[in-house]
Amino acid sequence: MEKEVKTTCPYCGVGCGVIATVDDNGAVAVRGDADHPANFGRLCSKGSALAETLDLDGRLLHPEIDGCQAGWDEALDLVAARFAETIAEHGPDSVAFYVSGQLLTEDYYVANKLMKGFVGSANIDTNSRLCMSSSVAGHRRAFGSDTVPGTYEDLELADLVVLTGSNLAWCHPVLYQRLAAAKAKRPGLKIVLIDPRRTMTADIADLHLAIRPDADVALFVGLFSHLVSSNAVDQNYVAAHTAGFGDTLLAAGGVSFDDVLERTGLPAMQLREFYRLFSTTEKVVTCYSQGVNQSSSGTDKVNAILNCHLATGRIGRPGMGPFSLTGQPNAMGGREVGGLANMLAAHMAIEDAGDRDRVQRFWRSPKIAEKPGLKAVDLFRAVADGRVKALWIMATNPVVSMPDADAVEAAIRACPFVVVSDILKETDTARHAHVLLPSLGWGEKSGTVTNSERRISRQRAFLAAPGEARADWWQLAEVGRRLGHTDAFAYEAPAAIFREHAALSAFENAGSRDFDIGAYADLALEDYDGLTPFQWPQRQGQKRAESRFFAAGNFYHADGRGRFVAVRPAETDRTNADYPFTLNTGRIRDQWHTMTRTGKSARLSAHIAEPFAELHPRDAMEIGVGNADLIEIESPEGKAFVRALITERQARGSIFAPMHWNDQFAAKARIDVLVPPITDRLSGQPASKNIAVVARKFKATHYAFAVSLAKPVDPDAAYWALAKAAGGWRLELAFAEPVDDWAGWCRRVLAIPQGVEPLGYADAQTGDIRLAFFDGPQLLAAFFLAREPVAVARNWAIAQLGADHANLRKRFALVAGRPGADKPDPGATVCSCFGVGVNQIVAAVRGGCHSVEAVGVALNAGTNCGSCRAEIRGIIDGCLAAAAE
Repeated sequence: MEKEVKTTCPYCGVGCGVIATVDDNGAVAVRGDADHPANFGRLCSKGSALAETLDLDGRLLHPEIDGCQAGWDEALDLVAARFAETIAEHGPDSVAFYVSGQLLTEDYYVANKLMKGFVGSANIDTNSRLCMSSSVAGHRRAFGSDTVPGTYEDLELADLVVLTGSNLAWCHPVLYQRLAAAKAKRPGLKIVLIDPRRTMTADIADLHLAIRPDADVALFVGLFSHLVSSNAVDQNYVAAHTAGFGDTLLAAGGVSFDDVLERTGLPAMQLREFYRLFSTTEKVVTCYSQGVNQSSSGTDKVNAILNCHLATGRIGRPGMGPFSLTGQPNAMGGREVGGLANMLAAHMAIEDAGDRDRVQRFWRSPKIAEKPGLKAVDLFRAVADGRVKALWIMATNPVVSMPDADAVEAAIRACPFVVVSDILKETDTARHAHVLLPSLGWGEKSGTVTNSERRISRQRAFLAAPGEARADWWQLAEVGRRLGHTDAFAYEAPAAIFREHAALSAFENAGSRDFDIGAYADLALEDYDGLTPFQWPQRQGQKRAESRFFAAGNFYHADGRGRFVAVRPAETDRTNADYPFTLNTGRIRDQWHTMTRTGKSARLSAHIAEPFAELHPRDAMEIGVGNADLIEIESPEGKAFVRALITERQARGSIFAPMHWNDQFAAKARIDVLVPPITDRLSGQPASKNIAVVARKFKATHYAFAVSLAKPVDPDAAYWALAKAAGGWRLELAFAEPVDDWAGWCRRVLAIPQGVEPLGYADAQTGDIRLAFFDGPQLLAAFFLAREPVAVARNWAIAQLGADHANLRKRFALVAGRPGADKPDPGATVCSCFGVGVNQIVAAVRGGCHSVEAVGVALNAGTNCGSCRAEIRGIIDGCLAAAAE
């Protein structure tokens, strides 16, 4: 009998509802939950492929100590003993936790309680520091609290939506689809995109402002001045509910329209049009994400945006307000429990003695952290210099994701005691652990998460725990007990933790804090199991409702007023003669963070299968790089090798590279090794969008492409990139020197059994080599080598892993690298949901499908998550333009 479980997606901060179905054989299928108010049944490509990521390949199934399997008692006894010894000898600040927005709120709560209330240190920080901490700091400066005022519905109700520093189409695809659908119904809705790159989100934008990196403060300070000069300021709102307007106006007066033009690099006509739209449209929502936050001036960027909404009173009413788009599924939940080193639980302030006393009394803890702890970059510096001697890393991979990643790896490697809780045995971080603890993954764990619009939803288990894997909250509670705090950590289930979390939010609150879910403080177990999504606050004794904040003031500063914050533009250009390009790092559509989950899906790897960097055609020409060449990118911190993608979407002088690839999937593509440890002075968030680098062509003697039934092992090539493929694996390679025995290389790396001889040929003149290994009709591996990047139909070659090769002619066609007339090459994948390639779309356009909808009818492409619709439209436009010439 099939089992259906309602749960929540584990990817971005949209927080989509998912229905997981498990059949009698244990097979899992997923679909969107039409009843969930975040997504109403929509899922993106990553969410749609969740069932493909649930295998146990590579899972950590048992605790390990120094690489040897151990029991839970032995492992946890050692963790508790080493932490206790370190604290006793060096004090509480000699230990640290580094946690993650991938944790559930219940896990986060226990970690925060253990470190801040019982160890007595605030040295607990999170990878949310890398994505949302500038929003937190900006909110707290302006509002007196870390409050997102609006809801997703506001994007659909607005008459103008400003997307700044957000590639919504790829990073929050379901919200993008909601916005695109709203615009289709109401074409008068205007969308402005502010981004140095012309991303796929530009597909629905009426105006794209290709701003210079980090020029957002200048842009919004200029907008503030324009609002004043055009009489768009809501004088009544400003007078009744805010403070600091005069000082902010004075600071803005020092930035002229010409200054804004020079700093942003925008055409005057575009800038005037943006300012006109904003000043004359009442219902305005400004969405901002990593392009704003990941900056040395991130907090000032946030406040420059908030100033404009406060000045116009466009906040907290339907269809208007600033909106911070959260990066991770539970970064918001982490903020609610004080997961950042400079916060306390329930949005209380660690620097406030009254808040510290309140939390300590509620927890009945022997001590409470009295000062902020080390933020992520400083925390790993403290690991490096020996101040932190025991480190527990949970559900994150800082050797890949932290700035100056090589230095972070060296610090972890040298740390006297490192604990890693994860679901995979082999990650770039786990290889340096003294103790590895197996955690539950999505589908196995149970708890809550909070999305970008303050909506709390349940993640529910529908799979049995594999091996000895246990919940993160359980691991933390067991260590807490072993440290002598038995009663404080006597949790038997996540429901008990949630009730305590809810009770703390209401403790001595009386509406004085924004975060309050006291209505759930006495939630019964069966009600927790059946909890439906709700938006906070939900205060005790009040009727359940959804809400916005600050339409009538009532801010959380002591005087109840919101604060304008005077900000000034800073110098943004970090390039010089040695490092002339600006590197911008980010995400792509079908991968997530460091690929420990999405890397398992062949479908998700089909869209973009290897690390790459976007360059403008003229920049590429000047450094002698052609499309598909390999390039070396270098900063003072390190080097990376990636594939060149030459496109006019990229601005001149800038390079974009995604941050997902790691040492498990590529030779040297950890992009964050290039990022310097420069941070925002207030939030501590790293500046990951503005890095001075140099780029040069990577010179190889040979290039290769391979498909393999077995997972390749230790490719000894100067460059390699591995990806899951349908029926096996795909491998891109480049060699700095030729190999004497290519067939022998294939046997070792592609795991060819003894006795299997290759079919193939070698062309002495061109240097091309083609080798294929068969076991009866089954293709085991195929290897294509050339002196230039290999021109072989990748998706067709991958499909041969699942084909019958009893026919000798088919074997020779494979060796030749050319599909037969009966098996046309689909081309590079555009639609991951249905596996539709660019060649198929081109053929459909030539056959008369001249709209995205028509292509969808013919091929299904773009009809599921819709993330590829912008690419499909670009292909259609290109085909029609070529036909018209």
